[in-house]
Amino acid sequence: MKQIIKNEWHYLIRNRAIQIISLGFILALALSVYLGEIQTKNQIQQYELSKKQLRKQWENLDSISPHGAAHYGTYVFKPTSLLSSLDEGINSVTGNVLRVEGHVQNEIVHSESSQMQAASKFGKLKSSLLLQYVVPLFLLFLAFNSISSEKQSGRLKLLILQGADPVKLIWGKVMSVWFYGLILMIMTVLVYFCFNYASFNAEVGKRMLFFSLSYAMYYFILSGITIYFSARWKNASVALTTMLGIWILWTMFLPNIVLSSVEKWHKLPSRDTFQTAMKEDRSKGINGHNPKDERGEKLKEETLKKYGVDSLSQLPINFDGIRMQADEAYGNKVWDKHFGDVRNVLSKQKSSYQLAGFVNPFIALQNTSMGFSETDNLHHQAFLVQVENYRRKLIKSLNDEHAYGGSKTGDWSWHAHNDFFKSIPDYEHQSVPVNNVLPNYAIDLAVLGIWTILVGMLLVFGVKKMSVL
Repeated sequence: MKQIIKNEWHYLIRNRAIQIISLGFILALALSVYLGEIQTKNQIQQYELSKKQLRKQWENLDSISPHGAAHYGTYVFKPTSLLSSLDEGINSVTGNVLRVEGHVQNEIVHSESSQMQAASKFGKLKSSLLLQYVVPLFLLFLAFNSISSEKQSGRLKLLILQGADPVKLIWGKVMSVWFYGLILMIMTVLVYFCFNYASFNAEVGKRMLFFSLSYAMYYFILSGITIYFSARWKNASVALTTMLGIWILWTMFLPNIVLSSVEKWHKLPSRDTFQTAMKEDRSKGINGHNPKDERGEKLKEETLKKYGVDSLSQLPINFDGIRMQADEAYGNKVWDKHFGDVRNVLSKQKSSYQLAGFVNPFIALQNTSMGFSETDNLHHQAFLVQVENYRRKLIKSLNDEHAYGGSKTGDWSWHAHNDFFKSIPDYEHQSVPVNNVLPNYAIDLAVLGIWTILVGMLLVFGVKKMSVL
């Protein structure tokens, strides 16, 4: 089999057309990573500058009440992972700026796609586009030609008649095409490494390992099936048409069909329905701006009893801050309920979509590619939850200062000291460890592994039925 692989590579190296195409692929892959790196690093730089400016403004707050500062709020920028230059996933459509303020849990805004001048089905040049669509298509034609040219010349049958092992012969051709795909993928990863060696660590290394493993298995699946069909049928046109049909079905039709079906099986509420339900539930709680609110009155009585006084003016603290925090606490419960329901639906959609990988390995590849590049919905939801947790701590600190910082009930002219605002920590994003990500994509890796084994078995046990023998 080594000799077969060696001969195949001699052909690849000497073929002028393949040399030119290979050079074009390598340059395109390197360019896509380079452009992705420039964009990613520019975004990181802009976010850091904006973050410093916003923090400076926050620390310079003075002559303002804590409640006023809660309405003033701040902004949090979604962190851009350097791995997103390999696969930007959903980042271009989810937005990257989130306003943090009291009483309101805002939506993330300013997505990249909303600011693009032109829209395209496949989008801009990026590594994932080449690795998931262009390279597999080229491997398909390369694998088909590897068998069809041998069959047309009669050389394949001659090798069998001379005693060549059919299994080794077919496997040698599969491995030759597969190695070519691996080289293109590895070169992409190496280019990424060269741009980011200073930031490389064990966490990034693990992610790149699983990222590469996913593509390696998918390339083997595609190469193996193409070689099998090319050898199985005498009619070369039927073999090529069949494989092209499978590739089109895998990459273009099935993902959209499955996704549409999953969204109908596990339906998310419309934005209007969701916001209306949130607003309705929110109105049932304590209104922080309405002292005559029924629940607010109950809270007032409990507070007066706690401090053993008869009126708000006798309280040693500011009841307005307590009411504001009670309002926030209720709003947090509403947010947990409704956004929790949304995350449950998204989780069900994801699980159902992953199961489709047993029929279409391309779905499993897309899932792992985004997942290990930190650009999937799992990481996006983790960011939203972290920001909401930060918002709650921030607003609680402000409300507690309003309540216990020295002001009295009804004194809205009282201002917190500048040192207090400086003492509130800025938002710091915590990346999701790859060990926590892995269980969510174990099924996708398993699907690719099962497909790899099945294709391997097909190449071993299906050889005797091939017409070339």
